[in-house]
Amino acid sequence: MPRPTGRVLTLLELLQSGGTRTVAELADRLGVQGRTVRRYVDQLIDLDVPVESVRGRYGGYRLAPGYRLPPLMLSDDEALAVLLGLVAGRRAGLTTTEHTASETASAKIRRVLPKHIARRLDTLLEALAFTDQPGEFDTPDAEVLLTIADAVRHRRPVSIRYTDRDGRRSDRTLHAYGIVAHAGRWYVTSKDAQIGEDRTFRLDRIADARTLPGSFEAPMGPGPAQRVLAGFATAEYRHEVTLRIHGTVGQIRAHLPASVASLEQYAPVAGEDRATERWLRVELRVERLGWLPPVLASLDRPFVIERPDELRDLVTVLADRLASYARQA
Repeated sequence: MPRPTGRVLTLLELLQSGGTRTVAELADRLGVQGRTVRRYVDQLIDLDVPVESVRGRYGGYRLAPGYRLPPLMLSDDEALAVLLGLVAGRRAGLTTTEHTASETASAKIRRVLPKHIARRLDTLLEALAFTDQPGEFDTPDAEVLLTIADAVRHRRPVSIRYTDRDGRRSDRTLHAYGIVAHAGRWYVTSKDAQIGEDRTFRLDRIADARTLPGSFEAPMGPGPAQRVLAGFATAEYRHEVTLRIHGTVGQIRAHLPASVASLEQYAPVAGEDRATERWLRVELRVERLGWLPPVLASLDRPFVIERPDELRDLVTVLADRLASYARQA
């Protein structure tokens, strides 16, 4: 049978999971009477744990909001979930510039795990394989990330100091709509107040961020993720490519996602299924054309190259090369 001290810690763990817990619920979980629950609550209060009493039909006990509580009580499953989340976050590059933060957090949790859970975790990590290779990501500053997130939530303008990909520095005022994690990087999508146009900025290139007085209205239309992807597809690159491809939206998007290409969907005629194959216009802006011919070949759909002629030549070269391979004995 658990000792009273163990039940008090269990009560603390239950309260940390959030929300208001009724006396009857807590008594049932702890296997004690209601008056014993009240005594355990008094013990927590004596330890300076801010337990609040909530009156009314649905009343009970809860922890005061915003309190940073030591010690943090995690079940075995919760500890495992946190550790796997830290591993996945480091792998995907979704961390801040404090590279050691996730490592020290992992070490602290692992130190207090029961031995049998720690062994099982080690076994899982040894058996776990990833299909992609870990990359070196330029991660954002934690304070910049949190400041911009606060500006997004409260619709407050934010002043930033930004360095673009060519090394040019500038001070900008943004009306930030949202923060988007994509392909191991963090982005903020916003309206640049100085030019009055939508812009996407990499958070790791922002050196300083300060919220400003005032407010703004969020725009109607696509959400932050769609705006970021559309920005990638229409970015200024060396080549502008226009294609017509015969197929469904799903077939085309499987090889040319929204972050790469914009797709003009024609409204289906009356009675036509939206998944019906038809000619769709696809536009891309790319720095190099060499990767496109293999992608078009993998589509295995009829296509027409409207521009540029250089791409048509590259596709012809690839077709001739593949044909020569096929003729070999």
